[in-house]
Parts: sequence; structure tokens; C-alpha cells
Amino acid sequence: MQIKGGNIVGESKEGSIKVLGMGCAKCKALERAAKEALAELGMDETVDHVTDPAKIASYGVMSTPALVVYGKVVSMGKVLKKEEIVKILQIESSD
Repeated sequence: MQIKGGNIVGESKEGSIKVLGMGCAKCKALERAAKEALAELGMDETVDHVTDPAKIASYGVMSTPALVVYGKVVSMGKVLKKEEIVKILQIESSD
């Protein structure tokens, strides 16, 4: 896995929604909002929760929770609302 221009090279779009964080309440809230956003859009993707500090660091994330969409870190250090994630998913899935 390599980072190039803020993106993780070599990741496919399939199943590439990730929440990075150690499992705190904020991380779980972000994961829940991401799942709700996917459901609202009718997207058949899963949300992976990455808790391994080394893997989190490999994304260049220094503040959690973070949201990764198709290999790109789109947010870190805050809990996005479902509506914010819906907008991000619409933009990122059209690329």
C-alpha cells in the first residue's frame, strides 16, 4: 500500500469505505453515520473499522476519527453528519 497525492494506491472502489479510529464513541458515531449514508444512497458497500494504529498512521491520519472513501482520506478529527457523508459519497463515487 502506497500513498500518492493523499490517496492510497492499489485500493479498488469495492468495499473501500473505512472509519479509522480506536473504537471510541466518536469513531462509532462516524461509522454509524457512514452506514446510514450508504443506506440512504442505496449503495451496497460495507464500512470497515480500522483500529490498528500502524494502519491508521499509514493513511497519514494524526487525528481520529477519520473517514476514508475509495482510498482517499476525506475527513479527520471530527464526526461527520450523515448528510455530509452523503455529499462526499456522491462526489467520490462519480470519479
